[in-house]
Amino acid sequence: MASQASRPLGILNLERGVTPPPPRPGSILHPSTFDFPIISETVEGAWADVAMRGDPALEPATIAAAQRLVERGAVAISSNCASFIRLQEAISVAVNVPVATSSLLLVPALLGQLPSTAKIAVLSADSRCSSERVHRLLDSTQRARLVIGGIEGGTLWQNEMNRPPVYTETADIEADVSSCVSGLLAADPQLTAILFECTAFLPISPAIRRMTNLPVYDIASVCRMTMEAANDV
Repeated sequence: MASQASRPLGILNLERGVTPPPPRPGSILHPSTFDFPIISETVEGAWADVAMRGDPALEPATIAAAQRLVERGAVAISSNCASFIRLQEAISVAVNVPVATSSLLLVPALLGQLPSTAKIAVLSADSRCSSERVHRLLDSTQRARLVIGGIEGGTLWQNEMNRPPVYTETADIEADVSSCVSGLLAADPQLTAILFECTAFLPISPAIRRMTNLPVYDIASVCRMTMEAANDV
């Protein structure tokens, strides 16, 4: 029997087509990203456009995928799309392991670490979807300290709307996100931290940290925290 420390993180994945490209270095699905093993299950029907708009019809397939991950030995569940946070509670009820579907779960703790005048930039693939998710999680006082930005209409967003999605070069993701971040920082000097809601931004977190000299939180932040706690049980 495998030791508790060697048990994997289970990742709910979007539909990527019959022959998806291999995971890019630095992504949540790349084996070198974490110092613990990962396994994944595709949520049937969860194409990016469907998941991003929060289609409730995805709930049964999402729960089924999470349960398969637990059956395969996952000690915790995360996801490769922040949109699964809409099903955070449903997944948590259906499995007996910790569930952390999105980096947005970090927001209340991060706000508590900062002065009351400080703000956090939340970056997503589509700010319209992000605004709706944030409103579900936080009260009006907390929401006022978040500045939400997105790269809707950019290269990554356009590519992900295809079925199957078109691969986006890491340099193109960085260009989209860098432009958005620069605009947000120029408009609001009270921004003191950045949270990447979109899991596709994970490979460029180091570049944005260097560019802004600000802390950048992402899906890997919540995964590492969750796995450290779960594997120490």
